[in-house]
Amino acid sequence: MNDLPVLSPFPWVDVVIILALVALNGVFAMSELALVSSRRPRLQAAAKAGKGGAAVALGLSEDPGKFLSTVQIGITLIGIIAGAYSGASLGTPVAQRLQMLGLDAEIALSLGYALVIGLTTYASLIIGELVPKQIALRSPETVAMIVARPMAMLSRATAPLVWLLDGSSALVFRLMGLNRETESQVTAEELQLIVAEASK
Repeated sequence: MNDLPVLSPFPWVDVVIILALVALNGVFAMSELALVSSRRPRLQAAAKAGKGGAAVALGLSEDPGKFLSTVQIGITLIGIIAGAYSGASLGTPVAQRLQMLGLDAEIALSLGYALVIGLTTYASLIIGELVPKQIALRSPETVAMIVARPMAMLSRATAPLVWLLDGSSALVFRLMGLNRETESQVTAEELQLIVAEASK
């Protein structure tokens, strides 16, 4: 009994921070799908009607490569931060509570980290991917107009990184002997088919 750890208060603030990071990941995922699946004629009509964000959304859809690079930067960074932060902040507290149940200290520590990573991954899939993407597919133009301005500002802020990623992807395409613009047209058509099927 003397080997049992002294329990510290559970770090609920860290749980809230991790959930906020997961939700932010969801915003990026929702923004990405909404902007690439929005119907251009609807955005044009909304822009003519003076609806906020429509013109910006059209601008982003005209150069999707840079926008998608911005989204990938955000999603990748958030994923790394959320994973590292959850393990560092919650792994030991969870392990302490498992040890109180009678588990060996080493087993409790390993299981604690596994539980934290597993639950963080589950939350990321549900809150950070599936639900936001379903929302984006239900109302792509509406979502696109809402997120367009913040995403455009973020694109400008991350312009150097976007330039590096865009240039790197262009180099890979050249090394593979592929025309990136042609592939983009095919991808756009495929996305329209996917969205059309999903909306039936």
